[in-house]
Amino acid sequence: MSVTLGVVCTVVGAVLVLRPFASLALLVVAVVVGAVVLGVTELVGGRSPGKGDDPGTPPAPRWPHVARALVFLALAVAVVVWPAPSIVVVAVLVGVGLVVAGVLDGFEGVRSVGVDRWTRLALGAASVVLGVLALAWPDVTVLVVAVVFGVRVVVLGVRLVVAGVRRTRTQAGVARAVAPGGTSTAPDPPGPRRHGRVALVGAVLAVVAAGALAVVSVGLHRAAPQVDAFYDPPASVPGEPGRLVRAEPFTRQIPDGATAWRILYTTTRDEGEPAVASGIVVVPDALRDDAAPPVIAWAHGTTGSARGCAPSVLAEPFESGAFFLLDDVLAHGWALVATDYVGLGTDGPHPYLVGQGEARSVLDAVRAARELDGTTLGEQTVVWGHSQGGHAALWTGAVAPEYAPDVPLAGVAALAPASDLTGLVSHLENVAGGSVFASFVVEAYDAIYPDSDAAGYVRPGARFVVREMASRCLSEPGALVSVAEALSMDQPLWTTDPTTGPLGERLAENVPTGPVAAPLLVAQGASDTLILPTAQEAYVGARCAAGQPVDYRVYQGRDHVGLVQTDSPLAPDLVRWTEARLAGEAPTPTCAAG
Repeated sequence: MSVTLGVVCTVVGAVLVLRPFASLALLVVAVVVGAVVLGVTELVGGRSPGKGDDPGTPPAPRWPHVARALVFLALAVAVVVWPAPSIVVVAVLVGVGLVVAGVLDGFEGVRSVGVDRWTRLALGAASVVLGVLALAWPDVTVLVVAVVFGVRVVVLGVRLVVAGVRRTRTQAGVARAVAPGGTSTAPDPPGPRRHGRVALVGAVLAVVAAGALAVVSVGLHRAAPQVDAFYDPPASVPGEPGRLVRAEPFTRQIPDGATAWRILYTTTRDEGEPAVASGIVVVPDALRDDAAPPVIAWAHGTTGSARGCAPSVLAEPFESGAFFLLDDVLAHGWALVATDYVGLGTDGPHPYLVGQGEARSVLDAVRAARELDGTTLGEQTVVWGHSQGGHAALWTGAVAPEYAPDVPLAGVAALAPASDLTGLVSHLENVAGGSVFASFVVEAYDAIYPDSDAAGYVRPGARFVVREMASRCLSEPGALVSVAEALSMDQPLWTTDPTTGPLGERLAENVPTGPVAAPLLVAQGASDTLILPTAQEAYVGARCAAGQPVDYRVYQGRDHVGLVQTDSPLAPDLVRWTEARLAGEAPTPTCAAG
């Protein structure tokens, strides 16, 4: 019986640990079966596996086993009868069960003696720590539930199998000893004492593992970027967009020979709703001919969708958003105005791949930067943007003449832009870790376009995971949890094709198809697996067919981020292209290449 229960425990626990993302239904079934097996084991065994086999060990009271059995059986019943249990409900129930079971283990340990006492105390401490993690881990996920509960079930299963095999061997030895012709003077088998020491080692390892998880949890929580009071706007702010609310010196990752500020300014969301955004302004100390420097308006790539994911908050304020050319910008006597976008740093939602919201943040940052004391910016502005920022740059070029005619654009450079949103979103499942980017889309569109029902397109078992992914920044250590979750998903992310229905309509609305009056450069890496070159070429071809002049350049051997790094051939090309635009030279559009 012990061996059978042990095998069942091991199999069920392994399913929880190895396939936590198969589906919410499978997770619920595994938790219920695991809880029932744990409860039955306590009732049938009435004692710990291997405990009490040593004649010198006093018999243990049965009631702690009954209490633990009732806890696990109650957990199974609660999960079953709970209406439409979510992963949060399962995590809470599992956490409570582990904490109570751990307390009972500890109580039984206090009443035990010898090695068994320390084994019980250690197992109880590990169970309590794991239960608390399931209840209070800052990013409670399916992975946590699977690990903390599944591992306990596996450990119990292994202990039961070992104990059952040992009992069988002991009984066989006794039978041989008393059989006709056997000897009655055989020494007592040393198994119980050796097993007790092995169990203690296992319990200590469990405590170490639980402590390590707790340390990791605290570390991830503390490493998550946090905004400070600078990003909280005053009670009253100017009513018009593009006004400077506050500014203060900024020194992080700013090279010598430049002065920088972080700024808070007014802008608008879609439909003209007032909002506040933040950003960074960097100005070279040595100006060419003492003239006000032209402005490079930088639209950064994806950093996340939570408040703490603003580049001005992150440890790497430029490289986190794939901007590697700050030295080049300053060396040419240009100023940099880099928006964080609404919702990064300031209150959300963040308009991730929502064109109007991104573009307005870019343009209003330039307006607000002109109000800084201690510097003067020139009128000429060239927009650069990469990935998400490339999408923002295309939209900035389209909306600038009407929304911000006071910010004349000398050029727009979209670098590996997220241009074909419908194609991109449907492609993300084919990209390693693509579910992380999909989570940002779901989070933004669900908040900004409630009619899109973006969350409803996600498989129910993955919805909580998607929400947790969207709460982490790409540059924080917690992003490793998101990547692990994304890579562990063995079921489709979507239950409905995201390019259809109301979500598909909203994605199509945000494809940047508006005419760009300023000279337009689109650059693409030929080895990009996130923004596919074929999709980019199709987008450029459609824009050319619509009469939009485009200078389209493809860079062989360059992937998504490699396209914009300092050693990329794009870097000098982009600088030369920008110099030509600021000098008023006529552009040389190529339209669709090939």
